[in-house]
Amino acid sequence: MAPAMVAAMGEKPKPAVVLGGMVSGLREVYESGRTKDLEWRQSQLKALIRLLTDKEEEIFAVLHDDLGKHRGESFRDELGILVKSIKYTLQNLKKWAASERAESPLVAFPATAMVVPEPLGVVLVFSCWNLPLGLALEPLSGAIAAGNAVVLKPSELAPSTAAFLAANIPRYLDSRAVKVVLGGPNVGEELMEHRWDKVLFTGSARIGRIIMAKAVKHLTPVALELGSKCPCIVDWLDSKRDRQIAVNRIIGAKWSTCAGQACIAIDHVIVEERFAPILIELLKSTLKRFMAKPGGMARILNAKHFERLSGYLEDNRVAASVVHGGYMDPKKLNIEPTLLLNPPADSDVMTEEVFGPILPIITVKKIEDCIAYLKSKPKPIAMYAFTNNERLKRRIVEETSSGSVTFNDAVVQYALESVPFGGVGHSGFGQYHGKYSFELFSHKKAVFKRSFLIEFMFRYPPWDESKIGTLRHVFSYNYFLLFFNLLGFRR
Repeated sequence: MAPAMVAAMGEKPKPAVVLGGMVSGLREVYESGRTKDLEWRQSQLKALIRLLTDKEEEIFAVLHDDLGKHRGESFRDELGILVKSIKYTLQNLKKWAASERAESPLVAFPATAMVVPEPLGVVLVFSCWNLPLGLALEPLSGAIAAGNAVVLKPSELAPSTAAFLAANIPRYLDSRAVKVVLGGPNVGEELMEHRWDKVLFTGSARIGRIIMAKAVKHLTPVALELGSKCPCIVDWLDSKRDRQIAVNRIIGAKWSTCAGQACIAIDHVIVEERFAPILIELLKSTLKRFMAKPGGMARILNAKHFERLSGYLEDNRVAASVVHGGYMDPKKLNIEPTLLLNPPADSDVMTEEVFGPILPIITVKKIEDCIAYLKSKPKPIAMYAFTNNERLKRRIVEETSSGSVTFNDAVVQYALESVPFGGVGHSGFGQYHGKYSFELFSHKKAVFKRSFLIEFMFRYPPWDESKIGTLRHVFSYNYFLLFFNLLGFRR
């Protein structure tokens, strides 16, 4: 946004000066109490819904312009899911924002304990390019619901969507409390020079490290949603119907989700050797049906990402593992849905996040062998398994670690407001969606109130064994012995 942030008259100020003034202004607005008001929060969430409803066709257009997404995919993964999520927040906001009574020990009587949610202050949200609307407005709505002033920095790699957000958010939301900043990496780095009360970054681990390093200066708390190699375990399925449904859902979670360019998209499949040929043939036939018409899959973001993905397939060892697809069109930035069977474990496609329409299929002797395989890898943001084996499900939940586990489906967990979304370990930290978005941008303040009615002197020096004995009763909640102790009776 730096080029657009010009002084009212005269020469253009430096970006650092402009951004510093913006942050100071937001802090003044927050300190005024404007954003803390529950009615203000509700009005802003309603305005977000109006924005999404009024500008539906324009949203479809910018998402197609940036990523080649069909309006059906855009509605399913971004627009429709956002409206649903914001409505859920509106329905529950009053309850989430209310103080909660906590237990107070009898020895403190008369006293009350409360947990009071309060906004953090002025927060910064970095969104990414693959879900450029959803990953911008989902956390933005949570930050607003919690009562914060917010700066949104959309990804410059989805310029049409970023420009749409910059043009429309000030028209629908309170422009004094919610700002959109456009620009590239230099603007992002400059933003991190300022003090924030929370930063949420969604993107690559490489940039996430830069964000964290910058946050140290002001001890800014950071939440990171990063990429990972999300595995999908496919067990032997006896029912033909179950097999077909599993394949439908795998394709939906791989090629129909931004052409696999999503942190929660399936990265690779693990399957028993005996089941692999059946699975591959089903994937081939179903892909042919699903992708028969244009628009079934988004395009690759840009030439740089196309070159990265094509480089995977240009490795002779990987090329030898292609069992379906592999056609690439650099002019249209399209890569055909591609299946690999047991590519080398040390190849780039198996050591780096795929983030595209290439699906490695790894075979194991027994499906239970997948547990050891998964435990040897970094923790993913999501893990998927198609199985009717309850013991295997239990082992996956108990013996592996990931941001989420979904059985017999994939990616749909992102649409649930009732469960948290976020990574663990190398795939990030911090959780949002639904109430978890509200909590991500809130502080739970403990409030404890006592009266002057009762005072116990055993809590103060000078110390003796009697006081220590009395404290033992207090800390073990043995009020019967405490009562007798206070009356002067000793054992």
